Amino acid sequence: MAQELYTRTNQKLFFAGLALESMAKAEQSQAMNAQGLVQAERESALFHLYGALLGLCHEIGGFYRLPVVAGVEQALADDALSGIAIPEVAELLELARQRETWLAQMLGAYADLFRPPVARNAPKTDVTQPLIQAVNLDEPEPAALSRAELESWRNNLKGLVRRFRDALSEC
Repeated sequence: MAQELYTRTNQKLFFAGLALESMAKAEQSQAMNAQGLVQAERESALFHLYGALLGLCHEIGGFYRLPVVAGVEQALADDALSGIAIPEVAELLELARQRETWLAQMLGAYADLFRPPVARNAPKTDVTQPLIQAVNLDEPEPAALSRAELESWRNNLKGLVRRFRDALSEC
């Protein structure tokens, strides 16, 4: 592999695409472990999307001769724009700070991969209720990330990469 910064971004976007293809196959599968395969490919796609975003941050940093960052969080820290005006970083910061944007949702989903599962605790409010209560096992769980949403994030990231590369090569 060439030692250019853009190759890592391209590779991660490609790997995310492969994970999404495998996820689609696993969703169609009738195998006993199909649900596990879907979850594994979902996490793999999210991991590679984060890696592609980190690669983009490295590309921007390389163009502006900034110090190398270890993670997206470091690249998009509050002091990321101190001392120098970088329009690409400003746009990434704006996207990351607004909860409803695709980038903020993607970063939140990636962060969720590292959080332990937490059981919901419903405090008992009425002391006159019996100690043993019936439990409904059919309660809906929070919806997992869909393949369509992950694909949408991948396409948005690819578009951002292309646009930033065009702007960076104009100078």
